[in-house]
This record gives sequence, structure tokens and C-alpha cells, in this order.
Amino acid sequence: MGNVTLNNGLEMPLIGYGVFRVPEGEDLAEAVKTAIARGYRSIDTAQIYRNEESVGQGIRAAIAEGLVTREELFVTSKVWNDKLSYEETLTAYNRSLEKLGLEYLDLYLIHWPGIDKNHVEAYKALEKIYQDGRVRSIGVSNFHVHHLENLLKETTVIPVINQIEFHPHLTQEEVRSYCKEHGIQVEAWSPLMNGALLEEALIQALAAKYSKTPAQIVLRYDIQHGIVTIPKTMTPSRMTENLSVYDFALTDEEMAKLDALNDGLRCGPDPEKFDFK
Repeated sequence: MGNVTLNNGLEMPLIGYGVFRVPEGEDLAEAVKTAIARGYRSIDTAQIYRNEESVGQGIRAAIAEGLVTREELFVTSKVWNDKLSYEETLTAYNRSLEKLGLEYLDLYLIHWPGIDKNHVEAYKALEKIYQDGRVRSIGVSNFHVHHLENLLKETTVIPVINQIEFHPHLTQEEVRSYCKEHGIQVEAWSPLMNGALLEEALIQALAAKYSKTPAQIVLRYDIQHGIVTIPKTMTPSRMTENLSVYDFALTDEEMAKLDALNDGLRCGPDPEKFDFK
């Protein structure tokens, strides 16, 4: 698997395992352990997903069975920063560690910028956690350019990641350009548009050409753009398929055709309007 080097020198896998909308329970714990057994080294969860306990259970089981060491994993969670104060954000981090059963996270993100700029105080708490050596890196999620500009004016640690909705129908070129200029790695959530992209004619045609699945075409598109991507699946065979995207490459013309699908279509909330309600 390929890695990217973040702006603090930490390496992160280009493809991770996402668990959005997967409920707490034994099925998820087993899926996380299976994903690790299949080769995933990056696991992405969040406070609001309400499944950190099961994710942690799966991680700890994989470690206990000798499938991986903790140092080989890259574990991400996110703070749900609805009007969170500085102190509440520090408490939220501790709570996530307790639920996961881990001593540290590799990446901790602010989940949404909010519409009242409360993200600055929350991010200052992340800076404190980072400066104290309790998390290996910090970043943001769903930030547009003006959110990032405001954050960089008020804080000192440049985010290593901006995790955004990204796929051929929402390429977010302005955000990506700003992030590249400032050394912030872009990460894609919902890379398959909750499965909707799998029916796209162009993607199906490329899948046929390369003898790949439509999902593999989209994930290859992401990594050729240098974007970290975190597909979700509970099916072991698809876990393996989603990692098997390093034995082919899309042409520049094919990448351009996929880019041309961009029409601003979202499958998630708009960060400019999302107010946590």
C-alpha cells in the first residue's frame, strides 16, 4: 500500500477503512479486525459515529492476535464541535481514547467548521493535545478556504489533513488548491457517494476496460490525485478489492473525463450551511 507524508513528517496510508454509519456492535468489531487482517493500516472513526468502542475492540483484538502492532496502525477520530469550549474539547479527546481503549490517536480532527467560527477554540485545544505529545497529528474536516484562512490566522499548528467530501461529482478544486499551497493533505470521505457512483456509465466503462470494479476505478482516481481515501464496506471480499488498486493506472485523458463529471453534487451536508442541528 502507498503512503503519503504529512506536513509534520508522519506517514499515512493512502487508503483507509471508514466506519461511518456502521452501528456499535460485534459485527463492526469483527469487521475492523478483518480489515486489518486484509491489509488496512488506517482506521477512521468519529465521536458522532457512536461506534468508537467497537472500533477499539476490533483494533485491540487484531493487536492481541498478532495481526499488527499498535505502531503499525494509523487511527483517526474526530471531535463533534457543536459549541464546544476549549476545555470540553480536551475532555472529548480523553473520552474518545477511553472508548477506543487506546493511549493515543494518530490523527484527531475537528469534524465541521460550524457557522459561528467556534472551531478556533476547539482547534486550540487540539494544538494543546498535540504539543503535549498526546496525539501524533491534528487536522480538520469539511473546511472551505475561508474557514482555513481564519484558522491559520488564529492558530500556530498547520492542520496535516482537511477531510472533505470528494468524488468525481464534487472535485472541490479551490479547496484542494489552497490545501496544496499550504501543505495540507486532502482526504476524501464518501469517495463512492454512498454507492451512487458505481452506476455511473463512464466509471462502469473504465471498470470493464481494466477488468476492475467500479469502486476500484474511483479509488484509483482518488490516489492518482494524491488524495487519501477511506471507503467503507463490511464485506471481506470488497475490503480486499478496495486495496487492489495499485496494479493499473488511469490515463491522463481518463482522469480528465472523470474530473469533467464535476457538477457540485453533494451526498452530505454543505459546510456553509451545516449548523449541527
